Amino acid sequence: MYRRSLGFAALNPTCLRGSFFAPFAYFSRRAVVLLLAALATACSLAPVEQSPTVPLPTAWKTAAPAAGWISADAAHDWRAGRWWALWPDPVLDTLMQRIDVGNQNLAAALANVDQAQALLRQQQAQLWPTVGASAGQQRSGGQDQSTSQSASLGLNVSWAPDLWGRLGDAARAQGASVQASEADLGGVRLAAQASLAQAYFNVRELDAEMALLDEIITGYERAAMITQNRYDVGVAARTDTLQAQSTLDNARASRVALARGRALAEHAIALLVGEPPVHFNLPPAPWEGSVPGVPAGVPSELLLRRPDVAAAERRVAAANARIGVARAAYFPQLTLTGGLSAGGSHLIDVVSAPKLLWSLGLSLAQYVFDGGARTAAVDQAIAAHDAATASYRQSALTAMKEVEDQLTTLQTLAEQIERVRASAGAAARVEQQVMNRYQSGLAAYTEVVTAQASALGARRSLMQLQLQRQQAALALVQALGGGWQAHWAVRKTGL
Repeated sequence: MYRRSLGFAALNPTCLRGSFFAPFAYFSRRAVVLLLAALATACSLAPVEQSPTVPLPTAWKTAAPAAGWISADAAHDWRAGRWWALWPDPVLDTLMQRIDVGNQNLAAALANVDQAQALLRQQQAQLWPTVGASAGQQRSGGQDQSTSQSASLGLNVSWAPDLWGRLGDAARAQGASVQASEADLGGVRLAAQASLAQAYFNVRELDAEMALLDEIITGYERAAMITQNRYDVGVAARTDTLQAQSTLDNARASRVALARGRALAEHAIALLVGEPPVHFNLPPAPWEGSVPGVPAGVPSELLLRRPDVAAAERRVAAANARIGVARAAYFPQLTLTGGLSAGGSHLIDVVSAPKLLWSLGLSLAQYVFDGGARTAAVDQAIAAHDAATASYRQSALTAMKEVEDQLTTLQTLAEQIERVRASAGAAARVEQQVMNRYQSGLAAYTEVVTAQASALGARRSLMQLQLQRQQAALALVQALGGGWQAHWAVRKTGL
């Protein structure tokens, strides 16, 4: 916690070399030397910048998924931020490239970065003198007066040296804000990429479910025909045909629901790539429910990779620099001014044979009483730094929690999938045996309906669990920051 009172003891002693508290009654050579020394030793009143500490575990609570990469190229793509290459799919790769072109949330985040960079240039420009020029031509006269003319040219310079680091700290704060905006841009891009991958895999899983239902519906139609033939020859009851038709209609209704879900997921992809849904179409394709081995990394690397954590850390740095800006208000502000002007009857006379006038000025401005406004501003800056620090720590803890969640989900889903796969295989064998018994007249059709529903439910559950595990792997990639590169953390701002 920073000190709530400001005094010279809280400052860097080097800031007081060549202080302006020496008398300026006479502009002697000694005063000029003191002035130049003060200009050369401008300092920062901000506290020493230190990243907040976060308690980091040495290992994850849940065991990581299978280690290793599916290929060396995939490892390279991961480090380069192309994490979706872990699932080798050319259609997905093409869609990911369209995000940078058409996604409007990404365009807005990029504009925010441009705005932050422009503000940084504005802050840096205040460190330099301002130069102005003027030119004028006047003509005057009256009823009883002769006409007269006058012309003037002028040049003026003004500079407020950054003695106490107010402008430098403000520029450093804005530079950190630029880096935070760049990290926000990375977060928006990663979120859009993850959402697209989730929607894409959802579409592919629904394609697989609809293909399964098409196969099932064909079998149900055959079963309904067999039942109708048995009823026609008098060896089956009317209820059997009704049950067979009901089972077939339910399967067709489920297929319509799946088609609706696929259309909605396709619309979501169109929005992410910046196209109207009416102009976007994703043809059906086979689905691979595989999950690549994704290394979980370590917490210290996680803090560098996650855009939201990086942005929170940069906002702490910006808040730290703003403390220096607030503290600098306690000290006087020096302004140096200079001017050069020339006059004459005409502008041509001013240029050719000017009558030069020059001026130099120095002023000091200092608040004598402000009712505690400066102290309140320092307290506010310190409180803002405390809030940014808490947000940073919360972001880091949230990141570690999300990684643990997805590791647990991947592990439990792997076990669940194996059990459901065994159940689906058994249900398929039961369905075939019951159908054979029914055709032989040894079982009622209600047993067939029950066996069919159990087999279909088990197969669909297996697909849905495989999709959930894929989605968990995507969420883990997002929780880890999407790759090993964090360009916003090493960007040079020129400060």
